[in-house]
Amino acid sequence: MIDLRSDTVTKPNDEMREAARDADVGDDVYGEDPTVNELEARAAKLMGMEAALYVPTGTMGNQIAARVHTDRGQEVLVERESHVYKWELGGLAQHSALQVRTIDGGDRGTPTPEQVRDGYVVQDAHRPGTGLLTLENTHNSKGGVAIAPAEIDAAAEAAHDLGVPVHLDGARVCNAAVARDVSPARLTENVDSVMFCLSKGLGAPVGSLLAGDEDFITRARRTRKLLGGGMRQVGVIAGPGLLALDNVSRLADDHENARVLAEGVADTDGLSVQPPETNIVLVNTEGTGLTADEFLAACETQDVLGTQFDTHVVRFCTHWDVNREDVEVAAEAIRSAI
Repeated sequence: MIDLRSDTVTKPNDEMREAARDADVGDDVYGEDPTVNELEARAAKLMGMEAALYVPTGTMGNQIAARVHTDRGQEVLVERESHVYKWELGGLAQHSALQVRTIDGGDRGTPTPEQVRDGYVVQDAHRPGTGLLTLENTHNSKGGVAIAPAEIDAAAEAAHDLGVPVHLDGARVCNAAVARDVSPARLTENVDSVMFCLSKGLGAPVGSLLAGDEDFITRARRTRKLLGGGMRQVGVIAGPGLLALDNVSRLADDHENARVLAEGVADTDGLSVQPPETNIVLVNTEGTGLTADEFLAACETQDVLGTQFDTHVVRFCTHWDVNREDVEVAAEAIRSAI
């Protein structure tokens, strides 16, 4: 079975398993886990931030950021297809009592400065006021598009001019950096906080990092405890995370494999394939007469797994557990399924 459902399905390699076994550990709630402390310091440097906080999941990282940046009852500006809005169980409302105002970010999922200004709400006796702008890079629902630094800068500058902080959901920001041939820190240069995942293309079995300035991370650490994320001898999972930080450059292999997969199925009758920029391939099945569910069921009979994104949209995601031969076989299997 060639599993292209997500880059979260990767298995830790032997080196990561050894790092987990041999990690030097302590009680992280007391700040005494040396492996976690090293991971947070390296992650902060990678993102060009003062400090970082290790969290179990990217969703928790995003939700902590929203809670720390805002006052309860404020509005948060989000792109209407963004992960923090679509796929986090209404956490902005449940955890932070935030009201959401959506922006249509177009094909690339990034609001323009004009849209940010138009969405901004001034706090008064009747209106809650805008407390946060969230951005996403790469943008998952738009097919893993790698947003250019200038686009992030422009939206963030518009928010900052209005006194609004900016959080970047950078679950795959390292993919964006590789695709754009810039450092991750360049993509976070003008935002106030960023979350990025170790457990996707970087290959760690678990964990994400939330980064920002020292004061933000101090408050984020307290909120992590509130949400049940205060872990103890967590070096056993932070150890593999340290190795994951060395895997940024290899993301180019996943991007190339996504390109090979996309080209391999692009000429299949009835399929419409979005050319990938990173490791995500979106396939529209409407021309085949099949729904996404029906298409995926047919693919599974050919030993290929994917994920439904919409009624007629399927996502295939490359990662370090699939190689060039795997994606070539997968492309042929998808054609056979049709």
